[in-house]
Amino acid sequence: MATTGSPLRGRTAVVTGAARGVGEAMARSLADRGARVALLGLEEDRLARVRDSLPGESWYWMVDISDDAGMARAAAEVRERLGVPSVVVANAGVAEGGPFAESDPATWRRVVEVNLIGSAITARSFLPALFDTQGYFLQIASLASIGAVPMMSAYCASKAGVESFAHSLRAEVAHRRVGVGIAYLNWTATDMLRDGDEHAVLRELRGHMPPPARKVHPVEHVADRLVSAVERRRPSVYQPSWLRATQLVRAALPPVITLLSRRELPRLGVDRFEATGLLGAGGRAGLTGAERAPR
Repeated sequence: MATTGSPLRGRTAVVTGAARGVGEAMARSLADRGARVALLGLEEDRLARVRDSLPGESWYWMVDISDDAGMARAAAEVRERLGVPSVVVANAGVAEGGPFAESDPATWRRVVEVNLIGSAITARSFLPALFDTQGYFLQIASLASIGAVPMMSAYCASKAGVESFAHSLRAEVAHRRVGVGIAYLNWTATDMLRDGDEHAVLRELRGHMPPPARKVHPVEHVADRLVSAVERRRPSVYQPSWLRATQLVRAALPPVITLLSRRELPRLGVDRFEATGLLGAGGRAGLTGAERAPR
């Protein structure tokens, strides 16, 4: 249902990773609130279907967010076609699970390249527009930004990196009246999570979390919370809201997680866990044919 009184009405919003999951759901919520939406991603058919299903004006660009030149072109074309963006959501991301010692270097690197470097490239490409509009940049982070867990080293490293990047960027652009927000998410019902649940390593990881931390949240609800934070230019948003409390104890989390892992991983038979490979439809765009082959 459209929200007629939203401050987003008539503004241009950019969403990366908009073909599915949180990105698609945020694009719908932004469009329902009257924004023109630029959809960026790698799955052309899905992007076209999302565009065709949105109310109001929208368009899509098939681009790899880790490609500097491609993102610069997309930013120029968004400005020309939909107007100068007021909102940019750095949502695109991939994941990988499994023991670090046996991890594939190209896969591990690709997770960091998409999640961290891709977010930085997104910001660099669209900051001139946000300077013009005194706009707002939302960085999608994770509980993994606060408390790293075993078997997800690339994902945790990249999400801790984007949190730090967003804090630094916020301080750097505050005098230009550009807002920077960080969204801390837990398990959300996306294709990435469903794909991850096919692998024992991630099923066990989630299954051994405390009950509130293992709960999966509907993607539409998460997206609406995030877009409400965009409307208010929040410096941070937590979904679910209890994640905010983890900031108060984050210094204690590494030793606690290490203690629990020392006890639980041998019992689970960590040696039997195999790497998941890349989780997330966009991740394989940066891999060569040889690197994409099953291992």
